[in-house]
Amino acid sequence: MSKRKVIGIGETVFDIVFKNNQPVRGVPGGSVFNTMISLGRLGAETTFISEVGRDKVGKLIYAFMEENHVKTDHMYAYFDGKSPVSLAFLNDRNEAEYDFYMNYPTDRLDIVWPRIDADDIVIFGSLYSLNPAIRPVLTDLLNYAKERKAIIYYDPNFRKNHESQVMWLKPAIIENLEFADIVRGSTEDFATIYKESDIDKVYVNHIRFYCPYFICTDGAAGVYLRTPQVKKHYPVPALEAVSTIGAGDALNAGILYALLKYNITLEMIPSLEEESWDKLIAEGIRFAGDVCMSYDNYISTDFAGNCLL
Repeated sequence: MSKRKVIGIGETVFDIVFKNNQPVRGVPGGSVFNTMISLGRLGAETTFISEVGRDKVGKLIYAFMEENHVKTDHMYAYFDGKSPVSLAFLNDRNEAEYDFYMNYPTDRLDIVWPRIDADDIVIFGSLYSLNPAIRPVLTDLLNYAKERKAIIYYDPNFRKNHESQVMWLKPAIIENLEFADIVRGSTEDFATIYKESDIDKVYVNHIRFYCPYFICTDGAAGVYLRTPQVKKHYPVPALEAVSTIGAGDALNAGILYALLKYNITLEMIPSLEEESWDKLIAEGIRFAGDVCMSYDNYISTDFAGNCLL
């Protein structure tokens, strides 16, 4: 039996992190990218679908992916335009506000799909998944993943600076929810999209009809789980975070790691009991805690070495 794979699709950027208005770190990033790097460090079989320029930043990103065991076979390297850069400004709580600088070409994601098999995992999300320029390519991939009976994991990761676009993007958000087998977002995401901070109202009014398996994070206040069978809150350990930039992405990595570690298949998700969800969320919280201890966006190699698949 072949090893289960994780396929991610999302933006790739070079993150320059600022503290007290001074740059302190430069690292490759992007929401799904960060998750894939963590999984690559864990020994998971990972393939990332994205696009970068044929510039120095793009070459740096390719080398970083290969160094961390994430396959680059389905990356699109374009000639026109430059690799995206983001500036992340940390506040006094070490939470980030972003400015993005992007110069994409007209042609996007001109690639051949990776092979997807039953119970592989496909993760997607953020504004990239709503972009009309790549939306037809994305939906083709997600339809293919559905046909192949993969687990589809969606993280909206919707930044507040895109709030003015919500009404225009809502049909695509709903379609993403319909594709998903598990949805994981933050209270900030849903407050921005739905103007609603009550987690139960978000679940009942906006999520459950499309995807009944819902994980919602609320920073230091913890993690909330809502499924047809389980309603639960998980506290998170208090810690002095260096940066929270990659916390949600690492939490996603921990949950996907647990799906692989405990061999949870697509067919099993509707019948998962509380104990199994506890294991998934516990790994997510543990991974997020590690990422908060540095300016990197992914779990440390030392942490990964103790969790190899």
